[in-house]
Amino acid sequence: MTIAGKIESTIAIPGAVSVSYDAGIMKVKGPKGELSRNFAHPGIDIAVGEGEVSVSCEYPRIKDKAMVGTYVAHINNMIKGVTVGFTYHLKIVFSHFPMKVTVKGDRVEINNYMGGHAPRYANIMKGCTVKVNGADVTVEGIDIEACGQTAANLERATSRLGFDKRTFQDGIYIVQKSHKVKE
Repeated sequence: MTIAGKIESTIAIPGAVSVSYDAGIMKVKGPKGELSRNFAHPGIDIAVGEGEVSVSCEYPRIKDKAMVGTYVAHINNMIKGVTVGFTYHLKIVFSHFPMKVTVKGDRVEINNYMGGHAPRYANIMKGCTVKVNGADVTVEGIDIEACGQTAANLERATSRLGFDKRTFQDGIYIVQKSHKVKE
């Protein structure tokens, strides 16, 4: 909503979620856990009221308007994360050499990729859990950025340059993203 040189957006806070904002740090607590993020920006004002969060900017420039929208999207993702969570489903694809994918501590080990002898590794970001069940890999967590980066790390670990992707389709690929963690 724009009022004579001011842009403002409000986000409703669900009943099971508590939001606090102090010195540029926003903390969101919900049934799935707690997230915090730095939202310090000189031109953007954030206020937590009764059941809503207000993000506004007085006399915004184009980049300030974009920043208000970015902050609103981040806050919405934090609220979704602590209420329902995020899930990325990946598929292990191979044609001749069967890959063995295992979770070891804070990284995923991929053995026998394209018949290679050296294992490949993908880091698991803090706050994410990775489960391997046959040819299906599931990445779950409450932070959308950490889940997305973990899924991207798995895809990246099985990418090979110099090969035609239409012919050599071996790898681990994201097949579905969802905002609900099945319980």
